[in-house]
Amino acid sequence: MLNRRQFLAVSALAAPLAAAEQKPNIVYFLADDFGFGDAGFQNPKSKIPTPNLDRLASQGVHFTDAHDPTAVCTPTRYGILTGRYCWRSSLKKGVLVQWDNALIEKGRLTVPAMLKQHGYTTAAFGKWHLGFAWPTLDGQPPKFVQGKTNVDFDKPVGEGPIKRGFDYYFGMDLPNYPPYAYIENDRVQGKPTAVFAGGNMQQGPNPVFGPIDSRPGPMIPGWKQEDVLPEITRRSVKYIEERGAKPKEPFFLYFASTGPHTPVVPAKEFQGKTQVGPYGDWVHQVDYSLGQLLDALDRAKLTSNTLVIFTSDNGPEIHAYERVQKFGHYSMGELRGVKRDAWEGGHRVPWVARWPGKIKPGSSSDEVICQTDLMATLAGMLGHKLPNDAAEDSYNILPAILGKKSKKPIREATVHHSANGNFAIRQGQWVFIDAKTGDNNKEPEWFKKERNYSAHEQPGELYDLSADSQERKNLYAEKPEVVSRMKALLEKYKSEGRSVPRRG
Repeated sequence: MLNRRQFLAVSALAAPLAAAEQKPNIVYFLADDFGFGDAGFQNPKSKIPTPNLDRLASQGVHFTDAHDPTAVCTPTRYGILTGRYCWRSSLKKGVLVQWDNALIEKGRLTVPAMLKQHGYTTAAFGKWHLGFAWPTLDGQPPKFVQGKTNVDFDKPVGEGPIKRGFDYYFGMDLPNYPPYAYIENDRVQGKPTAVFAGGNMQQGPNPVFGPIDSRPGPMIPGWKQEDVLPEITRRSVKYIEERGAKPKEPFFLYFASTGPHTPVVPAKEFQGKTQVGPYGDWVHQVDYSLGQLLDALDRAKLTSNTLVIFTSDNGPEIHAYERVQKFGHYSMGELRGVKRDAWEGGHRVPWVARWPGKIKPGSSSDEVICQTDLMATLAGMLGHKLPNDAAEDSYNILPAILGKKSKKPIREATVHHSANGNFAIRQGQWVFIDAKTGDNNKEPEWFKKERNYSAHEQPGELYDLSADSQERKNLYAEKPEVVSRMKALLEKYKSEGRSVPRRG
């Protein structure tokens, strides 16, 4: 319980920052395929040590019901940076692949662009996976055929992060797509004169865990995938330390980790450190990277005025089922489903925020939130009035972050989306899946038996999560009025082009 003094302080903070208040720095750490059950602080049965994430949670607030807008990479990143469901864009299902064009529309307001209007310096590190405009030698679409490409690596790469609101960028499209080279701002670093034939790039005793590996394409000679996460971490640490010399100039650092997504490439010093094989070691290394950023904030004396958020872009990869059998570790925790699924395990993820002096240490919230809420939340903090053609699916969750209780949910409802384009909608205790099944991955029969999941013949699924968090009992036929109401709301959100009421 908050005392009166704490309550008044929280109430004041839920409003925009006062003019005299220093704007906080913002560090947004986005892990990749990090499962709800991988985090030690919320899953006592996790066999993977996550000491830095556990420390962050003990110093801030964690949300037990946080969701990605879609259960795969690209759409979630679009939603985070635009405050808009990705299925409203040109990408209706799946993800972007190598050489795809930029997904975020020209002229669309993004989180970093909004923050720049308030004096923020903005930087992005790591996996982009939102497309670029690749220059070509022949004016034709980029391609890689029979070991050759028409991409002109001597020219700037267009429509990337620095054209979508970031002042600085260092990273790559994603670690298992070509080109296997770093991009700094809008330039490929070095000349990708080598060719990777595809398959498992890493050799030795600790190869990629599972069939999803690296696509063929141009590569910098000597490129090593296991060097990528350490390099983007090192550069992010350097950036934070440099910002420490300008403590009154706020910054936004978007850190898009390359792990624990495949390829699973833990560095030598992390190999064998967990009970969950290479994947566990890889998650442990991601946690270490988070710790490096937190330590850098401490050294730069920026911790006290920095909002740090840790989360993941979707649930764990399908190999989570193999880990259950081999190691007894449940990356999905008690939830049903994994990455790509419309079930909870596909899109419910860890979400932790720390802001010393503002967020109560060791607190938690059961408020349903979505990754699209970042823009409206930061806008609310800064007193920025968002236009109606921006952040159409973004709610201001700052009151919940700061511990303020409300009589009704912040979000009217939340739309979920699977990799194959199926929709679901969550409202209160209910989740309605507008498809015969929330499965996108062919859930193993042995797992169904273990969890006591049974087949049904209904055209959709309805679950009462307050009584059935594992989504065992489909109530579609028993609660037609709930199905009808939720389906109508889903269709309303689709047709109106927004789920947030029009602003002013």
